[in-house]
Amino acid sequence: MGEHAKQPAARLELRERILETARASFSTHGIKSITMDDIAASLGISKRTLYEVFPDKETLLEECIQRGREEAEVFLKEVLANSANVLEVLLKCYQRSIEKFHATNKKFFEDIKKYPRAYELMKKDHNRNSEEAINFFKEGVTQGIFRADVNFAIVSMLVREQLDSLMHTELCNQYSFLEVYESIMFTFLRGVSTERGAAELESFIREYRKKQVLNGERNNK
Repeated sequence: MGEHAKQPAARLELRERILETARASFSTHGIKSITMDDIAASLGISKRTLYEVFPDKETLLEECIQRGREEAEVFLKEVLANSANVLEVLLKCYQRSIEKFHATNKKFFEDIKKYPRAYELMKKDHNRNSEEAINFFKEGVTQGIFRADVNFAIVSMLVREQLDSLMHTELCNQYSFLEVYESIMFTFLRGVSTERGAAELESFIREYRKKQVLNGERNNK
């Protein structure tokens, strides 16, 4: 009885280790260059054992995307519980996305198009994020933070197109991805904010810059 109880727990633990390793590898190196052999070798398990948990690479990739979504939902719930208004919610979410994009090799976004099921799942995820953002912007209008004369569905789509285009330009060879991403997001938010919203945004940016400087100083020590 005790042995049977251990087996599901051991399998769950192995599944978690596989997902953690695969997510880190795909994010750092892209998807195409990472094989199931590589993942099995990193974990010190046989390829057969890996395939018993995930039947193919695309299924594993889908699970990685789904896990990222679950983590984003937990993050959003925490932010909603601890934020004063929707601008703070959006800024914290954008800041998280900046960090995620910055930590992801752009080959990941190029490679995922070769995996139709996983790519469709990621597109649905992006569409869901866009719908959530539009709802937050509308709430921000009622709070007096965002302008009432803006079509946020159109503007959100334009911003997303700008971000997607970063994957296909040489701009990030000249400037850091983080700098380009910040320029897009902060310029966009300044444009749709009321006077009150703009003041809160500038306060956030000042604090954000201070943290960047402090983090840079710690890293240099």
